Amino acid sequence: MDQRELDLIQRLATHDQELKALYDEHLDLKRQVESLRSKHYLTAADEVEMKRIQKLKLASKDRMMAILQRHQNEAR
Repeated sequence: MDQRELDLIQRLATHDQELKALYDEHLDLKRQVESLRSKHYLTAADEVEMKRIQKLKLASKDRMMAILQRHQNEAR
């Protein structure tokens, strides 16, 4: 996400609870990925967990982008 999208998400999240929940989830998943990446060695279970978290993170981003698109369409 670029800075413009982040600014828009933060502004709209004050009025859109679904967007706020998705953004919070996305940030939590990002922290989890960063935590795993900080390890010196990933076990096979860690690698599977990393892939699972990355998929969830991508799905939350896709849902946020759909909500942003919906808001942009409503503004027209």
